[in-house]
Amino acid sequence: MSKSNVTSRTILQSLALAAIIAGSLAVTSGATAGECPTGKMQPNVRPMVDYKAVGVTDITLGSINLEKQPANIRDRELRFRKLTIEPGGIVPWHSHDDRPALIYVQQGEIVEYASNCAEPIVHKAGEIRPEVAGTSHWWKNLGKETVILYVGDVRKDPHDHNM
Repeated sequence: MSKSNVTSRTILQSLALAAIIAGSLAVTSGATAGECPTGKMQPNVRPMVDYKAVGVTDITLGSINLEKQPANIRDRELRFRKLTIEPGGIVPWHSHDDRPALIYVQQGEIVEYASNCAEPIVHKAGEIRPEVAGTSHWWKNLGKETVILYVGDVRKDPHDHNM
């Protein structure tokens, strides 16, 4: 099988999985992820931390060079990933100022520590978390169950391996 057929098949499989997830969300309640409690949002209320990734598996399921698509977005890639976070696992501090993303919590419960929220934010299975400019944070699995996240993001630097 040629490389382009394998790449096309991988992209189609990833898009099919995204469609399944989107469809299941449309059938369910359309839940959005936990949000910062009222009155707890403040700019830069939580300082950056230097935790390393612990117990996290990050697999890219597929990607599309957006410059080669009708959208013609130069130097950008649409990427679809699966993150598995073991109990006690940490997704290290990262920013979404230049990398918008949508996170679907497929399994488990995970806590987000956002730069603009004075309280931790709990995200549960079935929820979606938008991550946009102004979002810097880290996540931790405080539970006893493995957390599975599906992540769609638009990445500029293909060498950027931030979660």
